[in-house]
Amino acid sequence: MRRSAIYPELVTGRNDQFVMSTWSVDIGSATRGRASCDFLNRRIEVPLGTSELDRVVRAHELVHLRVSPHDVAIRSTDPDISQRAAECAEEFRINQLLSRMGFNTDLLTDGSERTAGEKVAHGESWGEAVCFLIAILETGGEKPFLRGVRKVRPEWIRPLNAIRRRALAMAAATPTSLLGSTDRLEDDVEQLPMGCAKFTLPLARLISSASHSLVPTSVDELGKFRRSLEPGGRRAPSGVFASLIFAEDVPSLPSLAPRVNVRPRAETSGTALRYPSRLLTDPQQRAFIRNRRSPSGIVVIDQSGSMDIPETDLTRLLSEIPGACVLGYSHRPGSVDGTANAWIIAENGFRVAKVPSGNVGNGVDGPVLRWALTRRRNNEPIVWVTDGQVTDSHDHPSLALSQQCASMVLRHRIRLVRTIGEATLELRQSRPTRSDLASFGRVGRILSSSE
Repeated sequence: MRRSAIYPELVTGRNDQFVMSTWSVDIGSATRGRASCDFLNRRIEVPLGTSELDRVVRAHELVHLRVSPHDVAIRSTDPDISQRAAECAEEFRINQLLSRMGFNTDLLTDGSERTAGEKVAHGESWGEAVCFLIAILETGGEKPFLRGVRKVRPEWIRPLNAIRRRALAMAAATPTSLLGSTDRLEDDVEQLPMGCAKFTLPLARLISSASHSLVPTSVDELGKFRRSLEPGGRRAPSGVFASLIFAEDVPSLPSLAPRVNVRPRAETSGTALRYPSRLLTDPQQRAFIRNRRSPSGIVVIDQSGSMDIPETDLTRLLSEIPGACVLGYSHRPGSVDGTANAWIIAENGFRVAKVPSGNVGNGVDGPVLRWALTRRRNNEPIVWVTDGQVTDSHDHPSLALSQQCASMVLRHRIRLVRTIGEATLELRQSRPTRSDLASFGRVGRILSSSE
């Protein structure tokens, strides 16, 4: 059986401080996942057959060797990009270069694409559908994949086509000299090569945002989705809360007062007879003892937008309610890199040395209220400092998510206030203060209508 030979060491012309040395060649195949280019270990896996498909697959991996970043991870330069989105955007760039070099990218298919389309659609994996489409765009696997998706989720085709058209428009607007450039601005080794920075990075950012968006079902939603794909467009709604991620290793200081003050109080009834003499000396016969704790509770603070936590208000709260647990939250819209969106401000007699600033958006209103409910003890009050506007992980208002939060507020008697000063007064009350619920945004209006 005849085999082709491949010499990775002959690939030259990079301008990003890449030092060529000996490479190992492993025998792979044209099957998806059986060809790769590993810069770290200097190993390339390719089919060595003589078919036209084998030739195109070899060329694909050699183009990776020629233009892909060798020392900087694509997503490390932008925290809003997922690893999968970065990989698939780079695959599309390589295939575009292959096509412009005269290779027939229609041959890049292994016959599994239609089944893959049906599988991701059955699994409701919208994000994977977006990423996989970009990876096989303008190859022989594109149409079979879309046919597989259409069979199970026909409503996905229009938004997928919108993404397809936007990616092709970006490619058409990028000259080949820039698409394959390995130059770096001022030889900065921490920056991506120009081709990756100017094409792969923006495309990866776009598909990462789209893959975390709510699948549009109406004409209006589809219009918003299409606009979100344009340069400078706002992210489309995600329809879900972000995951709650707590900040770690935040410096703390002792608060001004101990966490809990236990104050014994004589009562007329109880289980512990502490003062039997009072049965004779006290007209009310307060001979029993009951320990009463100083006021406590959980304060959840929405720090989205420009809202700051006044130091004087926080100090007063912790001074008057030493047993309070105070939590702040704010999610950065579209963040997928694990950026913290919640932080303990005060607990167990300690408080942070400096209150973390917010991240512009809400994004985790529901998860943070659920967390507060898990920390509740002895039915202590939970106070939510908020304007009542609930948003999803892309910071879009959502009626469904607002209803979730309103349901928790109603069921668990969470108290709504607008400032930390009001929260301090609320925690000192044995019963909730009557407030104008309708003034608390969408959540308040939902609560008002349920009364």
